[in-house]
Amino acid sequence: MAKLSTEDRDDLSKGEFAFPKQRKEPLENASHVRNAVARFNQVKDVSDDERDEAWKRIKAAAKKHGVEISEKSWREIGKS
Repeated sequence: MAKLSTEDRDDLSKGEFAFPKQRKEPLENASHVRNAVARFNQVKDVSDDERDEAWKRIKAAAKKHGVEISEKSWREIGKS
């Protein structure tokens, strides 16, 4: 995965994160989208509503960057 420098991460708009309020899980490329899915359940101190919204952003970013996600909902992550 491409590592973001602190400066590059700070330059991203809130909308480029799965969890914009916390600025967690950037979604600016395919590698980061895959990482956001893999680390989704590790994000702490967020509500289910925030997770629902983050999942929508991840799915949109996945489509944009050509990443296939088999789960229909974030609740399915790790249950296969």
